[in-house]
Amino acid sequence: MEFDPDKRKLLSALCHGSIFFSSVVVSVAIPIAILFVSEDPVVKDNAKEAINFHLNVWVYEAIIGVLAFLTLGLLGFILGPIFFLFHWVPPIFAIIQALGNPIQAYRYPFIFHVI
Repeated sequence: MEFDPDKRKLLSALCHGSIFFSSVVVSVAIPIAILFVSEDPVVKDNAKEAINFHLNVWVYEAIIGVLAFLTLGLLGFILGPIFFLFHWVPPIFAIIQALGNPIQAYRYPFIFHVI
């Protein structure tokens, strides 16, 4: 079965780009919806990977928040910029890869894969 490469690019980029709306908790709903609606296996793999990345971001955010609270903000001041890079840079790479190589799903490095 052939899949539309433009649709594949758009849906895959949308899955990975949804993390940029993470201040809205429902941002994870975008890749979840795409996972259930799409029949394209590459898009489904990208959606699963985006969901895993959301979960990892939330876990690391909670850990940094607790550490910042316990150290009166000192560790938050140090770990905040590192978390910012972790939160923004990998999805940018994922979008670039999804648009440049639509036949392969992107895998985020250094994350736990729950789904």
